[in-house]
Amino acid sequence: MTTTRRSFVQGAATTALASVAGTGARAQSGEPIKIGLLTVKTGPLASGGLDMERGLQMYLRERNYMLAGRKVELFTADSASNPQQIRAKSQELFEKNGVHCFIGPLAAFEALAIQDYIAEKGIPTLSVAAAEDMTQRKTIPWFVRATSTSSQCAGPLADYCAKELGYKRMITIGSDTAYGQEMCAGFQRVFEDNGGRIVQKLWPPLTVPDYASYIAQLNLKADALYASFEGSNGFRFTRQFVEYGLQTKLKIVGGMTHLDEAVLRNMGDEAVGTITSCWYSAELDNPINLAFAAAFRKEAGYDPGFYAAATYTNGAVLEAALKAVDGKIENKEAFMKALRATKVETCRGPVSFDDYGNVVGNVYIRKVTRKDGRLVNSIIKTYKDVSQFWTYDKKQFLASPVYSRDYPPAKYLEN
Repeated sequence: MTTTRRSFVQGAATTALASVAGTGARAQSGEPIKIGLLTVKTGPLASGGLDMERGLQMYLRERNYMLAGRKVELFTADSASNPQQIRAKSQELFEKNGVHCFIGPLAAFEALAIQDYIAEKGIPTLSVAAAEDMTQRKTIPWFVRATSTSSQCAGPLADYCAKELGYKRMITIGSDTAYGQEMCAGFQRVFEDNGGRIVQKLWPPLTVPDYASYIAQLNLKADALYASFEGSNGFRFTRQFVEYGLQTKLKIVGGMTHLDEAVLRNMGDEAVGTITSCWYSAELDNPINLAFAAAFRKEAGYDPGFYAAATYTNGAVLEAALKAVDGKIENKEAFMKALRATKVETCRGPVSFDDYGNVVGNVYIRKVTRKDGRLVNSIIKTYKDVSQFWTYDKKQFLASPVYSRDYPPAKYLEN
């Protein structure tokens, strides 16, 4: 296994880790801040993982690989969407390369696979992964998330489907992973609390080669289906759904990454009109995003989406926290306190954190439209300052089980 190093300082020698346990301070004078990016560069999630790398590289390059007055080195590791490999890569980044913090990983199941390691070693981690319980019942002091939990964007979309689209009976279909399960569960809870019914739930494996057997099972008496896919899977499902001629019989709404810009560029008319929800869109009209989206489009040839915006946002959060501690990332306790206290404007809009280290921020309802010859996620509604607990009482929320295939229980399933 190898770790790719991208460094501002050419020819700088790798500094040995002073204390694997993280209790000893590393020498600061003259040494760079080392960032370990945990991403995915092979497998079905690779399109998003490569955008994670590109987004963070862009943020650092714009600042000449300098944050809070210190040079920065970036080390990138490919987990290949494998829980065992993400563990090994995390150990390599921390114990061999001596990184001061992690950005990533991408997938919820990957974050869960290294949760104990992060806690044991005390590694400040700016997560992209949406694993619910890491900022809920099993929170650890070394973890912040500036993107969202799995269900944080599902609640607003469920609210929109029930109140504004008038849907009464819906299907959920999502990858049989922690991410897919948590998204669908959060959608189900809010939709049913608003008078709707989830009448069917389908769980394809993450790496299913073909969705035909699942599409054949769809209950066409439903009003619509909520799809929670990641990587290229949303593209593949939607393409097959249209090939089966179901687009006039059943509406599709989607989760955060169902039709991410990373895959939207490969789609055609089959995507037009699809409504999704996310904490980001390349169409956001704020000064930071206007500059970021234009620069990313010029470099990559397509719009930034969830994954690129995630690491670009985390770059802004990291920089704000580093400035608050005068660049002294070696003082991990002070650095983590600064991270969780951060309030900063980013490409996604304003970012702040709750007591559990999870973001409080805007969620956008989006509709796929054509603009200047390309497909974009146009914003049609904004839910402001959305919490990971939606509108529920925090104590009652945390007293319930984490969202899963079985919670909340399915009360309205039909054969």
